Amino acid sequence: MSQRYLGGFITASFNPLAAPAAPTAVEYLVVAGGGGGGWDAGGGGGAGGFRTASAFAVSTGSAITVTVGAGGARASVNTNDGSSGSDSVFSTITSAGGGGAASSSSGTALTGGSGGGGRDSSNREAAGNTPSTSPSQGNSGGNSSGNTSGGTNGGTGGGGASAAGVAWTTSSTATAGGAGTASSISGSSITYAGGGGGGIDEGSGKTNGSGGAGGGGVGGGGVSTVTPGNGTANTGGGGGGGSGTSPRATGGTGGSGVVIIRYEDSYLAATSTTGSPTITVAGGYRFYQWTSSGSITF
Repeated sequence: MSQRYLGGFITASFNPLAAPAAPTAVEYLVVAGGGGGGWDAGGGGGAGGFRTASAFAVSTGSAITVTVGAGGARASVNTNDGSSGSDSVFSTITSAGGGGAASSSSGTALTGGSGGGGRDSSNREAAGNTPSTSPSQGNSGGNSSGNTSGGTNGGTGGGGASAAGVAWTTSSTATAGGAGTASSISGSSITYAGGGGGGIDEGSGKTNGSGGAGGGGVGGGGVSTVTPGNGTANTGGGGGGGSGTSPRATGGTGGSGVVIIRYEDSYLAATSTTGSPTITVAGGYRFYQWTSSGSITF
């Protein structure tokens, strides 16, 4: 704003550069749905793909797509393997759903943002994460190769955003899911995308697999007859593997994903949103968090 004195009058001229503008770039976190756990001492589900970055260019006037991926279904008596989670999307950024875990009867752990965990017997190796992205979306499920004796062996953990699922070690121990990754994009540090833990038979001397930090479900079975855990909603955690003693418990379901963006609050708010995002302004930022699919227009 500037002022000029002309013949006894003060006139003002407006500086358009001082007016608030729509953002041209945002920071994002896109986490996909986690994979479902396997049945009958099955593996843990792989975590949903985890992608985050700043300075992502956005345009004005057109709706930007937001998709929040659902968690994968758990394996059941009539389903050999856990189902993979669904993809999450923000604009051109896609995070792949976590891979479903292997079960006892047949099949192999599935690929995904992170790979699903393997089953207790031979030739049930866990899958690696896919697609190949830069940076990576996640890690491989725990490898069960060499675990050939069958019987009381446990499943392996699903992969997480920061670490692979733990590989098979002993016949009496299911292994843990891989750890997820912490993000402070929401204004506080939260860990997302942990892999599900492997399941094992119930009974003395047997240890079920723990879920990876970041919403991974615990594997079923073990000394305390633990019920397989679901991946935590809106973290992309993988479901825990089912226990292996009759009646054989189904695995846990994968946790749903989440999409979060933020930008400096000196820029204008979005002109419209769909999908009922949680909108907050704090600490110098505007935050938009979706737990269901929708859109945003600047």
